[in-house]
Amino acid sequence: MNTSTRTFRITVRGAFADLTDDQRAELLARAEEHDMLRAAFTPEGHLSYDLATRPAFTFRFLDSGEEEEDILEATERAEEAATAWLAERGYGHTPLRSSAEDLSQAPLGKRQRREAARKNH
Repeated sequence: MNTSTRTFRITVRGAFADLTDDQRAELLARAEEHDMLRAAFTPEGHLSYDLATRPAFTFRFLDSGEEEEDILEATERAEEAATAWLAERGYGHTPLRSSAEDLSQAPLGKRQRREAARKNH
């Protein structure tokens, strides 16, 4: 059977809760590197937030697998990584919510459709 690698984008969302003044100051001091405009899906996970606006945060993970079902394990790994990052720093948070996308199942964008059509002619 011909298997190809599937790329997964996993988003883990939550909100900071019960932060101390020091934790809030630390997050605000590092806000630039976690700016929403710099958000990217990475294997190690990218955290973005705008604490000055609201306590919500988003981790974006890039993972892969060979089977459609591998997305479940990838999502579990992403949640564990996000939980570990928060726990290491002692940041309280609301329950995490995750969503995952298998890019092999995603509809092609306009440019991708044009490129695919060009290759087929």
